[in-house]
Amino acid sequence: MHFQFRKVASAEGPTKFHESLDVSDLIKGRKDVSSISPLVSDLQLYAAGEDMVEVTGTLKTELHVACSRCLTPVDRAIDIDFKERFIHGQEPEQEEDMDDNAIYVEDESVDLVPYLEESLMLNLPFAVVCQDDCKGLCPACGTNLNEHDCGCDTTAVDPRLAALKDFFK
Repeated sequence: MHFQFRKVASAEGPTKFHESLDVSDLIKGRKDVSSISPLVSDLQLYAAGEDMVEVTGTLKTELHVACSRCLTPVDRAIDIDFKERFIHGQEPEQEEDMDDNAIYVEDESVDLVPYLEESLMLNLPFAVVCQDDCKGLCPACGTNLNEHDCGCDTTAVDPRLAALKDFFK
């Protein structure tokens, strides 16, 4: 997904991109995510000043993940607002001349894929739960406590006093 910097910067109106991007390689290391649908990008590129292009739009995908408490499969839609500003030229050496909210590019052709992937990775949920009041799994027997109570004794015993637990039996 490339755009030509000078072409977009000199265009009268916005340039539109509507493409899908396969991002399944990004989640290979995550054990909680079983699959992800292609990342659908709906972007507008327009000139925002001399040698400056602004990219705005939305990114959408759907995750198939396991609940972090009970391991039940959950489908989660991800909607991301995307906004980046690109400036053509070298990054200024002086700190005060630099625009902190912009990305400096020297090439005429700019690849948006790394920026889209970065935005997706930053917006992936850390821990997905199937419902807000999910009870999780029993630490003793592994029963899903959302389905039924297992009856296990789950009272927490201070490990320093665990040896005294059977003292009076």
